[in-house]
Amino acid sequence: MKLAKRMGNLGTESAFEVLARAKALEAQGKHIIHLQIGEPDFDTPKNIVEAGANALRGGHTHYTPSAGMINFREVIAKDVSDSRGVSYKAENVVVCPGAKPIMFYVILALVDEGDEVIYPNPGFPIYESMIRFVGGKPVPARLPEEHDFRLDVDGLIKSLSPKTKLIILNSPGNPTGGILEKSDVERIAQAVKKYPDCWVLSDEIYRKIIYTPTELPSIVSEPGMVDRTIILDGFSKTWAMTGWRLGYGVMPEPLAPHIARLQTNSASCTAGFTQVAGIEAMTGDQTSVKNMVAEFRRRRDAIVAGLNTIKGVHCRAPKGAFYVFPNITGTGRKSKELEGLLLNEAGVACLSGTSFGEFGEGYLRFSYANSLENIKIAIERMRTVLGAA
Repeated sequence: MKLAKRMGNLGTESAFEVLARAKALEAQGKHIIHLQIGEPDFDTPKNIVEAGANALRGGHTHYTPSAGMINFREVIAKDVSDSRGVSYKAENVVVCPGAKPIMFYVILALVDEGDEVIYPNPGFPIYESMIRFVGGKPVPARLPEEHDFRLDVDGLIKSLSPKTKLIILNSPGNPTGGILEKSDVERIAQAVKKYPDCWVLSDEIYRKIIYTPTELPSIVSEPGMVDRTIILDGFSKTWAMTGWRLGYGVMPEPLAPHIARLQTNSASCTAGFTQVAGIEAMTGDQTSVKNMVAEFRRRRDAIVAGLNTIKGVHCRAPKGAFYVFPNITGTGRKSKELEGLLLNEAGVACLSGTSFGEFGEGYLRFSYANSLENIKIAIERMRTVLGAA
């Protein structure tokens, strides 16, 4: 089969490849602990499920506007305005079936062949995949372990040039759990202003899953950045709604119709009943979110402590999201080799750090979106295979 050349530039998400290998081993009778997939193991809160079910019964089974239902977009606009200290309205919002389409649409709309895009590395693999797919030039920005995987702002600023069309930020970050501090976003904003054609895509999908007492800064809150920034967010992580496929982008009003037009040409629209459920998620009782984050904190503490008891492994405590990114250089093994060893010998599914870019070598990513009991079993199995520290 002869495919279009552009398909050679399209990457993938390794979590689903490891999941397939893990499922194959399970089919052979092997017990696997899944720490590879970035999906909360909690059910969607009952009030949200009920809102979605009532919407189905009430006839929300038809097309909706490509940009999303106006009442839902108003709710999103108010939430983002209130939490970031800016002013948005429904016309700034485009709702999508998941947050990932915003990544696709923004890069398709803004990046021409040869344009440079700065993105976090190690980072979510779809960033680099999509940059390459449209013919852009990926420019990696490192996240040094010695700075708790905060973005190397000095390096990012040095990478800026007149060719830079887009900067992608992700805080809290996947796969490291690192976060940007107020001084970081201030410096990035000042640097971006020197390049009038440069935009910022701020991926804030893990914004509510943080373990620090302070409010998480967003670059859109910096002076002059509301007209240069697209916020990407969604419902999969905070409200355990991965299968509902519901996300959104908030952006300058002149850009929104173009992003909506890409949606019209691809997915048409987002299901109406999921949008009604999204309204309930944002405006209803938030107790389940607080409980989930508290449980993630307990799991984080357990997996960090456990990994640090394994020979050749050193793990820092992430400040957000639900991933740990331990340094495994002390084992003397490459990341991909250790990923396979742990799956096949320990029955623990995780991801090689290289799944998130070249600077991920020497690391593994574990998702602690699994029970405390399973995390403890996984640690014991890994200690059996690799030895105690």
